Amino acid sequence: MPELPEVETTRRQLEPRLQGRRITSFEVAPGAERLLLGVPQAAMRAQLVGRRTDGVGRRGKYLVIDLDDGRHWVLHLRMTGSMRHRPSDGGKDDFQRATITLDDGTELRYTDIRKFGTFAVVDEVEEALPQFGPEPLTPAFTVESLCHGLRGRNTALKSALLNQEIVAGVGNIYADEALFLSRLHPQVPAGSLRPAERRSLHAAIEQTLQEGIEHRGASFRDYTDADGEYGDQQHFVRVFRRTDEPCDVCGSAIRRSVVGGRATHWCPRCQSPRQAQRQVTSRRPRKAAAS
Repeated sequence: MPELPEVETTRRQLEPRLQGRRITSFEVAPGAERLLLGVPQAAMRAQLVGRRTDGVGRRGKYLVIDLDDGRHWVLHLRMTGSMRHRPSDGGKDDFQRATITLDDGTELRYTDIRKFGTFAVVDEVEEALPQFGPEPLTPAFTVESLCHGLRGRNTALKSALLNQEIVAGVGNIYADEALFLSRLHPQVPAGSLRPAERRSLHAAIEQTLQEGIEHRGASFRDYTDADGEYGDQQHFVRVFRRTDEPCDVCGSAIRRSVVGGRATHWCPRCQSPRQAQRQVTSRRPRKAAAS
């Protein structure tokens, strides 16, 4: 699944190409209507055609294209989706599910093997999003906000990092990498971290996401950027999908296990399994009372 670095890479490529461009046509391929979440294609077309794009943003793993009428086109690539920018006279892309033509003769093409992606046009971005925690790589993501999100949780730390209400945009790849960098076992109870460990984890999350962006995302299988090119981060991972390979730090064989239903990769020496026996040290914070 495209995670924050992959979606951010696409956003950075699309923003200068879409800025100020007007949408002239919108078509969804037969059989891909699920993309529109039940909205008739004619209705979605009416909301997009003629609109000018005023900017391209991102929230978590979602792309957000701002329209000149104040509304927002929110796109989720899901597991295997890509949003590509092509000249309109080029050949079709494989698994091309939607085609959006711009007034400069280029096209946005949504490609997706599994057809799990979604489009929505909304007045407020939050209408199309799940509940999100702070955005990493922004001032809102602090050691304190991470501590607040983890406090009192008895769930495995790996599972907590995949909870978008704690931190937005982190998925399987970068959770494994951040846990390795911070020397934390994937099954250590999230609420048992010590202050130094929380600081280390916070820094590791930021580092792994930054590295992913610098390498234009990870292309283990399906992800490609807006030009249809593969990212390079898969060549720089420390543990993810390196089962039985030697750890770069200690030489131990990288292990694979399943945590919260997700394949998880870790080093048995750098990330001590004994951490999983810890007890949660603090209670969950109470939610603020509704006003």
